[in-house]
Formats: sequence, structure tokens, C-alpha cells
Amino acid sequence: MTQLGKFEKYLIEEFFDDYRSGAMSQYTFTRRVAFITGSMAAASAAMLLVGCTPEEVPRSTDPMPTPASSAPESGTASASAVPGAKSPLSVPEGAAGLTTATVQFASGGTDISGYLARPDHGGAGPAVLVCHENRGLTPHIQDVARRFAKAGYAALALDLLSREGGTAGMDPDAVPGALTQAGAQRHVSDFTAGFDYLNAQDFVDHGRIAMNGFCFGGGITWQSATAIPGLKATSAFYGPAPDLDKVSAIKAAVFGVYAELDQRITGAMPALRDALAKTDVRNELKIYPGVDHAFHNDTGPRYNQEQATAAWNDTLAWFGKYV
Repeated sequence: MTQLGKFEKYLIEEFFDDYRSGAMSQYTFTRRVAFITGSMAAASAAMLLVGCTPEEVPRSTDPMPTPASSAPESGTASASAVPGAKSPLSVPEGAAGLTTATVQFASGGTDISGYLARPDHGGAGPAVLVCHENRGLTPHIQDVARRFAKAGYAALALDLLSREGGTAGMDPDAVPGALTQAGAQRHVSDFTAGFDYLNAQDFVDHGRIAMNGFCFGGGITWQSATAIPGLKATSAFYGPAPDLDKVSAIKAAVFGVYAELDQRITGAMPALRDALAKTDVRNELKIYPGVDHAFHNDTGPRYNQEQATAAWNDTLAWFGKYV
């Protein structure tokens, strides 16, 4: 392997960071990279490309990992508290005032699914598309959708692995590879279909639709901002930037959330800021102090309540202004 795609490189570097910090075992790191690249030999080469030392690279003669016999429940939230949630903003399934459901709609000639959460009062209101992390549609992302619903939005969190049978039924280590193999264009097309689905609902005020995503999903949110002109606003949490030559195509008001310690992503942010400055795109790129990548995910080890709450409130304020 001599070259990695943008999202392949992004995910492998992220997993390498997690491995070096002790947040991920070498076994899991190896399995996830092998699922992304398609073989153990290619995984070894990819690890070297992102700076993994020879001592850390597994033997290329090892067999390709096989899916686990069973995957942990990851697509359906519990009937009460969200598993592992630490945020005071967490909204459990069944919370009063909200309606939730799994919905299906057509995209690219097939039906895909998403988790929809919305206020149960009558009348139309704004909506938001939610893009999950590289783990797929998890209870945490469903929780994020309910948080938006509590704030007055109809929130649709797509399962970008619907064609593969859905996140919940997959080996967790295989999920990132399946997402990269599907390709960013498929994901953007699915969100275009999700936009059209929301825009056709009587509980959505026509045209008032935003988009939000985290990590991998932040990158898809940036890509969608360049490709879905109807979006009113976006909020991308520490995701890779879009191709800079496409920035001028953005019509939405874009908000970027960055972590001070996440130099892998934040270090590349000035180039995006410069590209945006050459356009008339309404934008704000904000660095949150003292935190690292994925600081918003309250089920993960890097969660920071103060800065996660600040970034969430800033997102709601941005959407409130432009959506």
C-alpha cells in the first residue's frame, strides 16, 4: 500500500493516537486497520505510513481478522439511561415531551434507516441532520438526537451502514472499515436524501434544516456543506476539512469545533480558515482550550464536561441564529 484516502488516513491516525495513549489495545488497533485496508499485509504498510514503529506493527503473515461471533448492543438505546453517559445534558429514551422512532427513506435506489427524535407538540419547526462517529449509529448519537429534540429540533441521525445491515449487527472493529469502503460520496448522498426526507415532513418548517457531526461525522458534515446547498447551517466537531477548492461552494453558515490538544486536526485548521476568508461564507472556527479529540463524547475517556457543554451551547446558538 502506497497511498491512503483522506478518511482512511484520518481513521488510522485516530486509532494510532488512541493506541499510543493506552485508550485502545494493540489487538483492537490491528483489527480495525486490517478491516479498513482489507488485509494484514496492507494494514502493516498503512501503520508504517502513519508513523507506527516496526516493533508495533503486527506480522503481515497473520490471518485477516474475522468478525466477532456477537457484537455488543450499539444501535438501540436502553429504555432509561444512556449506557455510559456522563453528560448532564443526556436525554434518556422515553423522556417526556419527545417522540422517537426508526424511520426509513429511499437513497440511491434502496431504503436506508435513521433514528428520528422530535418534540411531540404540534406544529412545524426546524430540523437537524446528525452524522455519527466512526463507530456508527450508537446510543450516544441517538442521545445527541434527543438533545436536539429537547431544544426544539426534529433530529434525524442516519445509520450510514444501513445497506450493510445496520450498525447494531456488525462487529464494532469492522464498522470503521465499512464506512471508509462505502466512500464519502455515498454518505453525502445519503444525507442529501435525509435532507429531502425531512423537508417533506409536516413537522419540519420547510428549508430550516441544519447538520451536525462528530469526528468522522464532522468530516462528512464538512463534505455535505459543500454539496447540499439547502443546508442553513452546520456544526462540525473536530472533523477533517473538505477539499479547500470546494469551500467556495458552501451556502450554509458553518461552525467548526476544534480541540486545543488535537493537533492532528486543529493543526490543519488555519488552512481552512484562510480558504473560508477568501469567500463570503459565514463561518466561525473555534478552538476549545485544554481538551483533546472527541471531548464532546460523554461515553468516552476524553470527555470534558465544561468544554463539551460550551461547544454544545455554541452550536445551539449558531443554529438559533442561522436556522
